[in-house]
Amino acid sequence: MTLATKVTVSRIFLVPVFAAFAIAYSLGVIAGVPNEALRWLSLGIFVTAATTDGIDGWIARRFNQRSDLGAFLDPIADKALVLTAIIILTFFRWGPDGWSIPIWFACLVIFRDCVILAGIRLLYSKQLKVIIKPHWSGKICTFSLFLVIGWIMLKATSVPPIYPCVFAAVFIAWSLLEYIRQGLSLLHRQTT
Repeated sequence: MTLATKVTVSRIFLVPVFAAFAIAYSLGVIAGVPNEALRWLSLGIFVTAATTDGIDGWIARRFNQRSDLGAFLDPIADKALVLTAIIILTFFRWGPDGWSIPIWFACLVIFRDCVILAGIRLLYSKQLKVIIKPHWSGKICTFSLFLVIGWIMLKATSVPPIYPCVFAAVFIAWSLLEYIRQGLSLLHRQTT
């Protein structure tokens, strides 16, 4: 196993650790005695895990450590981290007056990922080679998801979470449409 893949695996292992601290903080909020150390620990673990996404890619490129296992595990690690954070911050309140991610936003994120996975499955069933390369709109989508997650976890502003969620929703929809366009283009090339 390459160093890059080990970094990816470490991200996978950080997901349940993040989840435990994030839920523990939320339970304190609900009980009226939030432990701010748990909030900062959750945030620190999330940021560390998110940072490893760039580190493993850099190591793989810089030291020629690209591997099939790493290419398989990297998107799983990314989705596990982001979806865990989205689900926890939707269903476990982090502050008063609905300081959480709206359920419609969580549904949109999950819907996008399900459509992309279904599209990849369809392309594979047609014996098409699918090269998973993120489009720039997907990268902005990921950044906007991190913005929403950070907004909730930092609680650094009095602006409600709905505003970054609407901003991110635009890029989620945009990236979904781009990936659908790419998939349809591959299907069209097969039929011609």
